[in-house]
Amino acid sequence: MKKKILVFSHEYPPVGGGGGRVAQNLNRGLTKLGYEIQVISTHFGDLPFRKDEDGILVHRLHCYRREIFKASFLSMMLFVWKSLWKGLSIIRQWKPDVLHAHFAVPAGASVWALSRLTNIPYVITAHGGDVPGAVPEKTDKWFRFVMPFTYPIWKQAARIVAVSDHFEQLARKYYPVEMVLIPNRFSLEGIHPEKIRLNQPPVIIYAGRFSPEKNPTMVVEALADLRGYDWQAVMLGDGILMPEVQSKVKQWKLKDRIRLPGWVSEQEVQEYFSRSDILFMPSLAEGLPLSALQGLAMGLALVLSRVGGCVNLVKPGRNGYLIEPGDLKGYVDALRKLLSQPNLIMKYRKASLEYARQFQPQVVINAYDDLFMKLQSEK
Repeated sequence: MKKKILVFSHEYPPVGGGGGRVAQNLNRGLTKLGYEIQVISTHFGDLPFRKDEDGILVHRLHCYRREIFKASFLSMMLFVWKSLWKGLSIIRQWKPDVLHAHFAVPAGASVWALSRLTNIPYVITAHGGDVPGAVPEKTDKWFRFVMPFTYPIWKQAARIVAVSDHFEQLARKYYPVEMVLIPNRFSLEGIHPEKIRLNQPPVIIYAGRFSPEKNPTMVVEALADLRGYDWQAVMLGDGILMPEVQSKVKQWKLKDRIRLPGWVSEQEVQEYFSRSDILFMPSLAEGLPLSALQGLAMGLALVLSRVGGCVNLVKPGRNGYLIEPGDLKGYVDALRKLLSQPNLIMKYRKASLEYARQFQPQVVINAYDDLFMKLQSEK
């Protein structure tokens, strides 16, 4: 008999970024294996507060979240408090077998408290931003306040899952606990194209938050150095750096070559990827980004930073380039090689498509199924 799992995540589509989409894909996969799943997440805009999504009951809590792509410290703390009481109510009525927190902070705090109150074991999936030092530009300030409270969360978890070996190694510096490595291999099912063809001119795409750790301004700076080549670009996403990106696009007179559609739906992301050739993400910090996995699955040539799980997606000289974070010249040189050799773009695109076959979602789903079944047998 499969378990009932109560999932906690302050970000769950369409709220948030890649971590929430990983949680959603995993929940859908586990549901197909017979698991019963309910999710507690954050409300935003006109989203329903309670909705059945693909057989998964999603509860959304009003936590004063002001931006769909970014959670403030206040909204995360409110999520801890409100999800604690909501979780307690659901536990009394539904009686789940295990609690699953995506992100050790803030969701981990909720499941830790609930586990202490109910004796239900909990599992944490650490996605990166919840690990000290993983995304310093984004989290170092508030980790100075919450760090002392995070030790019992990690120590008392029945299982802790790391989504990349990079974050596993980083977390071990702070938390002396055993971890299970289950790489985030979620590419959207069914998006592998049967055939690829080069666009004329080649299309370069960026997808992600417009936030410091994603470094979107460097996309514009690199492309400004390549104005003499024939290309078009699209930058998907939004965030606090959008005004700066817009300013740089205007400064370099690239408005007719770089499109800024803003925050788009998951389906629209897939459509944009299907009309692109090169994925360019000059991030300063990453876990194993879902956008990069999607780019691999769609057969794009990859120009990524040598950070986090990105190193697992690129075979340099075969399907793209890994560049040291912040190395503008390195990004420009890599893009120049591709733009000056259309046959090289096609070679790398075909290699990405072939390599993507190793990144099947079912591998991840089966690994979690095994984890939960072992946890059940131990109980």
